[in-house]
Amino acid sequence: MLITNEILLIASVLLISAIIFNKVGGRFGVPSLILFILVGILAGSDGIGGIYFEDYHLSQFIGIVAISYILFMGGLSVDTDELKPVFKEGAILATLGVFITAIVTGICAYLLLKLSFLECMLLGAIVSSTDAAAVFSVLRSKSISLGNHLKPLLEFESGSNDPMAVFLTLGCIGLITAQLNLPSLVFDFFKQMILGIVFGYLIARAIVYGINRIKLEYDSLYVVITLAGVLFTYSSISLVGGNGFIGVYVCGLAMAGMKFVNKKTLTKFHDAVAWIMQIVMFLILGLLVNFKSGFAFTGQALLVALILTFIARPVAVFLTTIPFKRTTNEKLMISWVGLRGAAPIVLATFPLTAEIPHAMEIFNIVFFVVIISVLLQGTTIPYLAKKLKVDAPLEVDHTDIFDYNGSNTNNKMIEFTVPENSQIVGKQIFELNFPKGSLVNLIYKNGDYVIPTGSTTVEARDVLFVLLDYRNESMIREIICTPRF
Repeated sequence: MLITNEILLIASVLLISAIIFNKVGGRFGVPSLILFILVGILAGSDGIGGIYFEDYHLSQFIGIVAISYILFMGGLSVDTDELKPVFKEGAILATLGVFITAIVTGICAYLLLKLSFLECMLLGAIVSSTDAAAVFSVLRSKSISLGNHLKPLLEFESGSNDPMAVFLTLGCIGLITAQLNLPSLVFDFFKQMILGIVFGYLIARAIVYGINRIKLEYDSLYVVITLAGVLFTYSSISLVGGNGFIGVYVCGLAMAGMKFVNKKTLTKFHDAVAWIMQIVMFLILGLLVNFKSGFAFTGQALLVALILTFIARPVAVFLTTIPFKRTTNEKLMISWVGLRGAAPIVLATFPLTAEIPHAMEIFNIVFFVVIISVLLQGTTIPYLAKKLKVDAPLEVDHTDIFDYNGSNTNNKMIEFTVPENSQIVGKQIFELNFPKGSLVNLIYKNGDYVIPTGSTTVEARDVLFVLLDYRNESMIREIICTPRF
């Protein structure tokens, strides 16, 4: 019992410390990824905590679970309207761009490092993808606004390119261990991608259908459904031979474009889950690394990081964006936001568990590549955006929203009585298709006042108290008063 209590105490202290470090570091523009890993290093065997941790299998398992939830939230938080203009470009960057990055990095590493050709290709594959957690954290925490759809493009790319990196990593390991050959590798790629996309979409439809049709007594149980849904999506797709990572991302992305009960609440909850997973994953990886012995590989890591940042990533971006109308400055910005994060470090545990030669050397190189990448690129994104003139500061028309006293002049509460033959009778709140920003705050139903949720069913003669923009009043009245046919 004492050991259990100590573990729980240490875990809670590490989480709180990571959050405090993040708050302090945010004032100086230091990305949260670095701070979370730093807390792990300080608590590890080489730090003041002295905690010895060297379980690569457990770290890999935690990393897979964490990345699954982070990717799901990355898809769920996407604004589908913003995604449409950049979908093709992002998809090419997330596949062909990752492949080119891996090849160029691997070839350059082979010329500079004392590793075999396949080992260098494996190294290139591991660091080929941008990291969703790192990109989301940096772009959103700094409230950076990039012009010409750059922000949705970068977030979509980072959220969808991990599967390609996973495939390339496992493929290189298969070639090194002679368990795969090139024809089977190509076939496996298309199989994994197709199964991941198809099943990810189908599972999303099933989850949404279940949420909307199963009227649960407690709203909090809807959270349990989505939590289990993410694990089910990854594991089931992986078991049938698909790519579980692309599956969970597609699942979240598909759900982002669908209507379901308590969507806003569930999205906020999964945002918190993604943050917890991000913190736990980075702390574990910080504990895992042997910083003193790994420091010997910083020279090699610096070479790989420079190759990745100034050669491989720009080559991949400039080649894959040829069909699209991008300025040179925009291409340079896309290249610079090629942040590496926890995903490459998790992928670097795969060679360790597969007992690949020089696996520990590759792990240490990858770890320091990530540190260098986030420190060099993550801290300079706002400056470079302004320098390249691709930033687009958020503009708010305050005169349209506020009067001189600062109060909202557009919003008001209006009562609507639902007619007997209204088209909305029998529908749940989330199905009403009211204009964006409208909110049903209260319902007078059968002599009682009810605070509604997304699953509350509208009945005839209900009185809806709706908070709305007065300019949308006629539209809402038309929706409520239109009769059923």
